[in-house]
This record gives sequence, C-alpha cells and structure tokens, in this order.
Amino acid sequence: MPRIAGETSIENNDKIIAIGASTGGTEAIHKILRSLPSDFPGIVVVQHIPPFFSRLFAERLNNTTKLKVKEAQTGEYVEKGQVFIAPGDRHMRIRKVGGRYKVEVFQGEKVNGHCPSVDVLFESVAKEAGSNAIGIILTGMGHDGAKGLLSMRENGARTIGQDEKSCVVYGMPRVAFNIGAVEKQAPLEQIPQILFSMLY
Repeated sequence: MPRIAGETSIENNDKIIAIGASTGGTEAIHKILRSLPSDFPGIVVVQHIPPFFSRLFAERLNNTTKLKVKEAQTGEYVEKGQVFIAPGDRHMRIRKVGGRYKVEVFQGEKVNGHCPSVDVLFESVAKEAGSNAIGIILTGMGHDGAKGLLSMRENGARTIGQDEKSCVVYGMPRVAFNIGAVEKQAPLEQIPQILFSMLY
C-alpha cells in the first residue's frame, strides 16, 4: 500500500524541502501543502509575488493547511511543520547552523529578472543541505530556478518538476527538465505522494 499524506509520522529531522514557482504557482503550492501533515519536514518557498501579497499568501496557506506558514524573517529556523515564504521584495537563502537550517532574507539585485529569485534559494540549499534536500520546481514563465535545481541534484538532492499538462505556464519546469535538473517529472496532483516516497 502506498503511504498517504497524513497517515504516518516523518522521522527525518534534517530534511528540508525547497519549492520555486512563478505564474500559476500560488494555487500549485496550495494544492501541495494542503496534502501534507503537520509534522512534515521544513519547507522554504520562493514564489514570484509582489510585496505585501507574499504576506497575504502566507496567511492564507497558514489558515488552510495543517502546516505553520509565515513570511520569512532573518534568523528564523526551519523546523518540522514550518513553511517560510520569501517576502515579495527580498531574496531568501538558508544557512546550516549546527544541525539546523536558518533562514536569511536580504535585499539584492534581481536575479533572472526576479527578487526573490528561486535560483538564489536553490543554490543555498544545494550548498547547505546537499543530499538532505528535495527541490521542486513548479509552473512559471522564464528560467529562474533551473540552474539552482541542477546544482541541488548535482549535490545529491532529489528533484521534482511539474509536468507540462498540469502547468499554467510550462517555462521554468521545461528549462529545468531540458538541462537535466529534474529527476522526476509529474503532474501536480502526484507531487505530494512523490515527496513521501523520496523521504523514505
């Protein structure tokens, strides 16, 4: 029997999930997070979204999922059951401190035309978490996140890309797939189950 989200406890305290999305991503992220249990490994998210709306997005997710979701602030630790959303005008990266991951939020130039940039987050996850990470690239225009996801995969992380049929815009996942960054490509509705299979 396949494991279903919410049926079992996750033991991996040192795991971290990184998600990047753009056009159509708010709904895609919501669909994934609402399928996950409250003790799921910590998640960090870059969604291309304007300032203020990132906070509203985090509040909406907090109110409609089993997870604790908030807009990220520097110095916070990524804990089980916690989701951090990058502010709409700041880059977000993680640093490993001891056996834990700490979030850093900072101003910077646009990367691939975006701040926050998925690549900035993914590159930090590749460096700091290595094989303890899972990267997910979702619907969106352009190529932000593709190179960072490749770095994650090259550093031992598992990687997932949303498939063309379930994307609003098959841009970012297409580029990631074409450069070999995506280990498993799948429809949006299958991604939570794939996440579970990769954690065991």
